[in-house]
Amino acid sequence: MSRPVSYRLRIAGIVLALTAFASPAHGRQKDPAFAASANDPVLRGSIAALASSIDPEEARRVAEIAYTTGRDLKREWKVVWPPGLQNFLVHIGRRKGGLCFQFAERLLLRLSEQKWETLEFHWAESLETDPSEHNVIVVTAKGQSFYQGIILDNWRYGGRLGWGFVVEDPHYKWHENRAHFVKVLNKRVPPNPAPERRREL
Repeated sequence: MSRPVSYRLRIAGIVLALTAFASPAHGRQKDPAFAASANDPVLRGSIAALASSIDPEEARRVAEIAYTTGRDLKREWKVVWPPGLQNFLVHIGRRKGGLCFQFAERLLLRLSEQKWETLEFHWAESLETDPSEHNVIVVTAKGQSFYQGIILDNWRYGGRLGWGFVVEDPHYKWHENRAHFVKVLNKRVPPNPAPERRREL
């Protein structure tokens, strides 16, 4: 009996993800850099340098939130290496999370908890019609083109924050999906309404 198409596509995606990091292409220049800490000076400086209008304090906060989110989710989801193996464990029910879009959603939701005057965020996707689709968050200056931004990727290296410029990624060709960005933000839990005051009789 043949397997359902969805099952075969899922397995194909897992195999692709498992082999992607063993590919010789991984050694090419301009692979994403690793953030060394929540206060990584190179990442902070690169975000701040996107435009002269950017507040360096906002750049620092983005770097900190992106870094700590990846570390927190790695512990929460018991992330293993390589990412394709984590995907497999999620699909068979052995892990509660750790897919690329889940990393991206949680990061976007954490970023959305704060107020940003000089920066904005974008939902990015690559290989969106392929089983090995990948999603990340991109940061730019307010009003800046998506393609001038920096990717923030916590999935690719198993919870370790990788970052680099959108157009320089040798593994993925990134596109913005504004509709999905809005869809993710709509998942935010609305604040509890103020309790009604009881009227005195």
